[in-house]
Amino acid sequence: MSQKFSINDSISNLWDKLDGWLDAIILKLPNFIVAILVMVIFYFIAQGLRKLSYRLLFRKIADESVRQMMAKIVKAVVILIGFFVALGVMQLDKVLTSVLAGAGVVGLAIGLALQGTLSNTFSGLMLSFLPKVRIGDFIDAQGKSGYVDEINLRNVTIRQTDNEYVVIPNSIFIENPFTNYSWSKRSRIDVSCGVGYESDLQQVEDLVVKLMKENFEQHENEGIEFFYTEFGDSSINFKTRFWIDSTKPKPKLEAQHKAIKLIKKNFDEAGINIPFPIRTLDFGKNKLQMAPREESSNGNSHPGDKE
Repeated sequence: MSQKFSINDSISNLWDKLDGWLDAIILKLPNFIVAILVMVIFYFIAQGLRKLSYRLLFRKIADESVRQMMAKIVKAVVILIGFFVALGVMQLDKVLTSVLAGAGVVGLAIGLALQGTLSNTFSGLMLSFLPKVRIGDFIDAQGKSGYVDEINLRNVTIRQTDNEYVVIPNSIFIENPFTNYSWSKRSRIDVSCGVGYESDLQQVEDLVVKLMKENFEQHENEGIEFFYTEFGDSSINFKTRFWIDSTKPKPKLEAQHKAIKLIKKNFDEAGINIPFPIRTLDFGKNKLQMAPREESSNGNSHPGDKE
């Protein structure tokens, strides 16, 4: 015989269940409060150990990013220990066992869902422990240049020279080329210029090399380089190269600025012409004709002129 469905019996069973849950909650309430206190205490302990390990335990580590990462790992481990202790206080050992048993399946699902985040995390660990880039380095990555401000488990933060911040995910950063200008302490500066075709080329070379030697200190095996590069439309162009004690953008710009001023001032004093293109417009009788002709700034013609 089939049993008849009774609403009264269902409601009675529901109230019995709710009553049992309420009794369990009341019985477990002190343990729950203690568990919360345990988590709060362990959180503050983790904060203190993170600061202590950063300042004392890891102070001999020269790389700032590694020190920060190690301190964060210490904090995470302490909080995890506090979580397990809180579960023990609430007598949820069986729940913990079930969680650990299902960790493999859950871990696989989470790994598939958060593969981008996990990739950034592992890339952040690699960046922290490999001496490819350090906090304070001046780098160029993904078309963005600036100083490395922070390396964490998710991204690299770059402070650009205009004080704007750029955030690059670790996986993108580590999988693509980047330039680190801070690996070396000296950098080479290139300055280009041109002189008129009537100039004494040897005199120009000697003067420029002398100026660079007198104003920019060169170490052994560096020296000043000078090369004529091409016959231009209005000038014979050259390039000079020298070294300075910095790889940062501002000192490099200051060195170029100084070199250009020195070349212009001394060329003027020596009567060496730095020509510039002049465009001549010819007006015909019946129609306007524009016939461009390149001349040197001193009016002298040269093989590159168009007649």
